[in-house]
Amino acid sequence: MADRKDYDKRERRPRKRPAKLLEGDTKLNYKNVELLTNFITERKKIAPRRMTGCTSLQQRQVALEIKKARYMALLPYVVSHK
Repeated sequence: MADRKDYDKRERRPRKRPAKLLEGDTKLNYKNVELLTNFITERKKIAPRRMTGCTSLQQRQVALEIKKARYMALLPYVVSHK
């Protein structure tokens, strides 16, 4: 039979962080590079939802805007090795 302590640990779930997009009244746009850099990793990959705290719809919009910014050469595709 499972211990009471083990049962309590399984039931707890981490708190959901609010999305960074909801802070303030900033618009999501590919030209807003400062905002988009919050959603990419140090390896310049698009960060997953569990890291960004976005909803699935917001995450798809963020990914689309990051891809537009990369295409327009506002954001890099990969880390430059110097």
